[in-house]
Amino acid sequence: MNWKKGRGKLGPLAPLLGSWVATADSPMGKLRCTREFTSVLDGKYMQLNTDWRFAKNSYTEIAIFGVDDGMLTCWSYTSDGKHSIGVLTSAADIHANAICFEAHMPAGVARQVYWPDGEGGFHWAVESKNKKGWNRFTEHHYTAAK
Repeated sequence: MNWKKGRGKLGPLAPLLGSWVATADSPMGKLRCTREFTSVLDGKYMQLNTDWRFAKNSYTEIAIFGVDDGMLTCWSYTSDGKHSIGVLTSAADIHANAICFEAHMPAGVARQVYWPDGEGGFHWAVESKNKKGWNRFTEHHYTAAK
């Protein structure tokens, strides 16, 4: 995997294009999560389709990445009826090449972060902000889907 930015405003997302899969243990049992990033609408946006599969249920997300007021923005909608809007920000505390979107949620500030694993895949985490910094509550390791 080449973790290099592409051209244009969507360039930071270039390393994520394609289909990815992660497996993990969770409080709801074994999890298989797939993420598919595709360029849409003549390359002006990127779409993410995420599918979380647990033993007894599933959860889906559709996110659109694009530019709003000059900022790379993520609009996310989930099958439980929730939605969020996040903007690109730095997560140098995790990795120099991290791709991070920070959102103001009803419960406070949250961020999702993608960063390279050095072996052709990437890590993804969700964190909430507290007085001491960032609290990670979900992390997956993704490899290319086959």
